[in-house]
Amino acid sequence: MLDSAAAGLATGLSLIVAIGAQNAFVLRQGLARSHVGIVVLVCTLSDVVLIVAGVAGIGTVVEAASWALEVVRWLGVAFLGWYGVASLRRALRPEALAAAGGNGLTRRGALGRAVALTWLNPHVYLDTVLLLGSIANQHGHSGRWWFAVGACVASTAWFAGLGYGARLASRVLARPRAWQVLDVLIGLTMLAIAAGLALG
Repeated sequence: MLDSAAAGLATGLSLIVAIGAQNAFVLRQGLARSHVGIVVLVCTLSDVVLIVAGVAGIGTVVEAASWALEVVRWLGVAFLGWYGVASLRRALRPEALAAAGGNGLTRRGALGRAVALTWLNPHVYLDTVLLLGSIANQHGHSGRWWFAVGACVASTAWFAGLGYGARLASRVLARPRAWQVLDVLIGLTMLAIAAGLALG
């Protein structure tokens, strides 16, 4: 039981702790102290749903519907490309940058971006549903659910830590120049992920 939960925790962290579109967005919202709660909640609940789906065996359905992953892939390319360009354009407008004063997004806008960055990313389905689901099922009928619990705890701890812990670095990023650098890095990361998705 505890072994399966610990394995789920370690596997979940190993998959989620990476610089990706979703993490970059959570980090930026945390640094700006803008709608952090709703962004963390959406990302966490989405991960929990996907983890449970993978452990329940939905991965075989996703694997069979390759056309659906292809649609999600190109939607993801379009969205990440747009988001990357928007980040680079934002870096050119210093007056729009404020470390502690929000980033101009409404609550609905932050919610929409969090949903899009999570559900329009084909890697989410491959990593969370297929990979985590297949690893979980190696722990037996009851062990797989403890594995899922561990993976869900990892996701919850990561997003909460990233979103709410980011404010600890806000003093460093209080200067517009630092935000410009951050936006350029986020923009280039988004475009690189979009290019990776487009190329296969």
